[in-house]
Amino acid sequence: MLRHVRDLRRNSTDAERRLWSHLRRRQMSGFKFRRQHQVGLYICDFACVEASVVVELDGSQHVDQIAYDDRRDRFLRSAGFRVLRFWNNDVMSHTEQVLETIFVALHREDMDGRFD
Repeated sequence: MLRHVRDLRRNSTDAERRLWSHLRRRQMSGFKFRRQHQVGLYICDFACVEASVVVELDGSQHVDQIAYDDRRDRFLRSAGFRVLRFWNNDVMSHTEQVLETIFVALHREDMDGRFD
């Protein structure tokens, strides 16, 4: 699993690199994010453990794996995480809106959703 995580980090998408540049080093209100963080059998794109927030970035391949993503999200929620999903193109085109949604989620205990 560790080898797979390292490969994912090395082969990040442009959207992952862009978002990580805003989340790393506690830039988001002092919250620490982890990249490619394992929760159970799943590897999350980004996770803030202290706020129980997972951020997933979806590319076009996710259109064909909706059932898998639903199962994964249910598991993460059952583990106590709020799951935020963003399309890669939204991260690239609407970065500030994505960051605002994450900021709100970090400060709210009851938020769960998807950016559309």
